[in-house]
Amino acid sequence: MGNILETRLTTLAGEPTTFGELTNGAAALVVNVASKCGYTSQYEHLEALHRELGPRGFTVIGVPCNQFGAEEPGTAAQIQQFCSRNYGISFPMTEKVKVNGKGRSPLFTTLVNARDESGYAGEVRWNFEKFLVAPDGRVVGRFDSETPPDAPQIREAIEAVLPD
Repeated sequence: MGNILETRLTTLAGEPTTFGELTNGAAALVVNVASKCGYTSQYEHLEALHRELGPRGFTVIGVPCNQFGAEEPGTAAQIQQFCSRNYGISFPMTEKVKVNGKGRSPLFTTLVNARDESGYAGEVRWNFEKFLVAPDGRVVGRFDSETPPDAPQIREAIEAVLPD
């Protein structure tokens, strides 16, 4: 696989794009999201990070996934409405994808090779796992579902890759 920036994606609105076009030169926190998960309230912190750090070259990218407990059963329109109404989400979101197994999104084929703080690399373990991608496309961090988006270790990792 080539550079992650060239990875083809489809937005939640059904528009074809690439990872690089979606990030537009920004550092990105890629998160597999779900509307009916115990971690769904993390949307609030993800949006706050996006708004706070966006002007400095940062974005969150939400990637809906229904592979864990069928916690994202909605259509694209339902997902968009839920995120807008409940959390005021303004960061980009992709279409619903598979993050593990047969039919895995090419984006996650790259992301799952990243190691988290404990040294784990491999399959995504649950909704709201987070992957930090530097503006040049290097995957520089991985954080489990239990780690809140505003945790010190995530903020520190983001600050380290923000464009100057």
